[in-house]
Amino acid sequence: MSNKSLFTNRTSNPVSPTPVADTVNAAGGDAYASEPKQALAQIAATNCFNGTYYASASDNLNLAREAALKLKNDPTFVAKVAMYSRTKGYMKDMPAFLMVMLADSNRELFNKLFSHVIDNGKMLRNFVQIARSGATGRKFNMSARGLRKTITSWFHNRDARQLFKDSIGNDPSMKDMLRMCRPKPISEEQEALFGYFLGKDIEVDRLPEIVRQYENYKRTKKGVVPNVDFRQLDSLGLGTVEWTEIARNASWQMTRMNLNTFARHGVFNNKEVSKIVAARLNDPEQVLKSKVFPYQLMMAYKATESNNEVPGEIREALQDAMEIAINNVPSIDGQVYVCVDTSGSMGSPITGDRGLGSRANSSVSCVDVAALVASTIVRRNPNAKVLTFQSTAQYVPLNPRDTVITNTSKLAKAGGGTNCSAGLATLNKDKAMGDAVIYVSDYESWVDSSRDTGYGFGTGMLSEWNTFHARNPKAKLVCIDLTPSDCSQVKEHNDILQVGGFSDTVFDVVRSFINHGTEKNHWVDEIESVQLPD
Repeated sequence: MSNKSLFTNRTSNPVSPTPVADTVNAAGGDAYASEPKQALAQIAATNCFNGTYYASASDNLNLAREAALKLKNDPTFVAKVAMYSRTKGYMKDMPAFLMVMLADSNRELFNKLFSHVIDNGKMLRNFVQIARSGATGRKFNMSARGLRKTITSWFHNRDARQLFKDSIGNDPSMKDMLRMCRPKPISEEQEALFGYFLGKDIEVDRLPEIVRQYENYKRTKKGVVPNVDFRQLDSLGLGTVEWTEIARNASWQMTRMNLNTFARHGVFNNKEVSKIVAARLNDPEQVLKSKVFPYQLMMAYKATESNNEVPGEIREALQDAMEIAINNVPSIDGQVYVCVDTSGSMGSPITGDRGLGSRANSSVSCVDVAALVASTIVRRNPNAKVLTFQSTAQYVPLNPRDTVITNTSKLAKAGGGTNCSAGLATLNKDKAMGDAVIYVSDYESWVDSSRDTGYGFGTGMLSEWNTFHARNPKAKLVCIDLTPSDCSQVKEHNDILQVGGFSDTVFDVVRSFINHGTEKNHWVDEIESVQLPD
C-alpha cells in the first residue's frame, strides 16, 4: 500500500494541530494566555472591580493593574482603551482606573482625554476615589498643581445645571472634591454655587436659577416641581401629585429606573401620564440616545413583571425598547450557531458580587446576558440554532417571532460544570455545516481539561473548532466574554474573534468581523482605530 502521509487527497481540509495550552484559567482548566493588548481590552470591557465566581474583587483589581502595567510603554493604546471602554462599552470604573494610570505615565495624554472619559460627576468621583486610594501603585495628592489644573478645567466647562446634578453622591461628595481639588470659580454664579456645595451661608439670589427653584420648592412644597434629578427630590416626602409631575417630565433613563417608584406613588392611576411614559420608553431616538445596556431593559422588565400596579402598556413599551436597543445585531448570511454557557459560574451577577448578601448586586446574572445575546441573534437571524452547554450541550429550539425577553427566559438557567468544547463537539458529532459559531461564556472551562478527554495538551474548545473549521473553511468563530480574564480557550487567529463586554456595541464588532474581518486581532484593531482628541 502507498504511503498515505505522502499521497493524500490535497483537496481535503486537514485539521490544524492544536497548540499546547500555556496557562490555566481561574477554574484551574487549560487555557491560553492572551496577548497584552487583547487582555487589557477584554478586562476593560468587563471589569467592575467586584468579585466574580472564581475571583475576588482584589483579584480583579490586581488583574487590571497588571494588564495596564504591561502596556505602560504604550500609553496611546491605554488611552484608546480608556476612551473605548467609556464611550463604546459604557463602563464606569475601568475608564476611571485607566485615567489614573495615565496620570502617572503620560500627563499630556491624560490632560487631553480627561473631560472625554470623565464626563460626569459620577466618573469624577470614581477618578478621585481611585487616585487617592493608591490602588494603581501610587497615591495622588488631589491638590497638586497638575491635577488641580485639569480638574479645575473640568469644573469650568460644565454649566450650573450639570454641576448641580453632578453634586449627587458620596465617597467622595461634591463638598469633599471641592475641598481636595480647590478649583477656582470663573464667575460670581459659580462662586456662589461652590459656596452652596461647601455649606456656606450664600444669598439665594446669587445662586443659579435651577438651585433657587429647588431650594424654594424644598422649603414650600408649592408650585411646579423643579426639573432636577429624581434623587434630589426623593427625600422630600412627595405625594402622588408631585410624583405624577415628575413622571410627566422625567428623562428616559430616570423613567426606566423609577417605574416601580411611580407605581408605588399612584402615578399610573393617571391614564394620560401612563401613555406619556409608555411613549417615552419606546421612542427610538431616546432609546438610542440613552446608551442603555440591553440587559438593563431586561432588568427593568423583570422588576415590573410582578408589580400589578405597573400597566401592561408600560411592560410592552419596555419590550419595544429592547427591540430598538438591539437594532445593531448583525444579520449573518448562511447558517449561524449560538452556544450559550449555562454552567454554575454563569449564575453570578453580571457586574460582579459586591459582597455576600449585598443588595447592591445586579439582579441580572451572566447567564441572563448570555441568553439575551442568543435571543437577539435569533431575532435577526431566524435560521440560527441555539445550543446551551454545561458539562454537555443540547439544542434549544426558539421561536424567532417570540420577543427577545420571552426567548431569554427560556435559556437563562445556570448550573453544572463548564465544558466550553461541548457545543462545538455536538456540532462536530452531527457533521454540522455552518458559516458562524458564536459563543457567550465566562470561558472558565475545566471539565474538558483532563488528559483522558482526548484533547491532549491543548484546549478542547480550540481542538473542536479546528475540526469544525476544517469541514467549514470559511466559517468564523466569535467568542463573547462576560467576565474579566487575561486568558482564553482559543488562540487569536484570523477566523476567530475574541471580544468582551455586555453593551450593544459588541454587536458592531461582531458584524464588522463577520462581514469584513480577516486580521488576527480584529477587536484590538477596532480599538486602535479610536481617534483621540487633539
